Amino acid sequence: MRTERRLNRLETVLRRRQPDLTVVMENIHDPHNVSAILRSCDAAGVMGVQLIYTSMEFPDLGKKSSASAKKWVEQRRFESIKECYAQLHKEGYAIYATHLEKAAKVLYEIDMTKKTAFVVGNEHEGVSLEAAQLADGIVQIPMYGIIQSLNVSVATAVILFEAVRQRIAAGQYAKAKLSDADLAKLLKEWAMKE
Repeated sequence: MRTERRLNRLETVLRRRQPDLTVVMENIHDPHNVSAILRSCDAAGVMGVQLIYTSMEFPDLGKKSSASAKKWVEQRRFESIKECYAQLHKEGYAIYATHLEKAAKVLYEIDMTKKTAFVVGNEHEGVSLEAAQLADGIVQIPMYGIIQSLNVSVATAVILFEAVRQRIAAGQYAKAKLSDADLAKLLKEWAMKE
């Protein structure tokens, strides 16, 4: 009975996964931030993330707290911004980099019901100039305080849950986006995870 409940839970989660929403993480070095981003991605139904580490290694994620989300969110690694963007464009994604500049659109002006990728950057430097310049658009979270930035994991959660809000309103969590074959394959794979 317990196994059946677990399988039902896994299937419910998979039916709500959003394979057309992703986050690109560029050189994020703090394992707590990476773990928190993965946890937010899982909570928002993101199927997988894109990882670009050009100036450092992917951080070691411990087994505590939100690090366990890494087993439920696929991770695809790229050697460069150009390689990552080329693949995402080939798959039909519009790519938006988070960057402070005058030409940036406010987050809430973006239609996130379409195939969308958001780029978040390093804790100290933010998104690189290359990542910003090659993106399809620049977005920013409106801020009304003295400090003009959020922690990268908090900013990612804000972005993702605006996408969730829009997608709920559009009924996108109500019907599975995965094919029956993909759903069955993933359910089998997920059932093997502890």
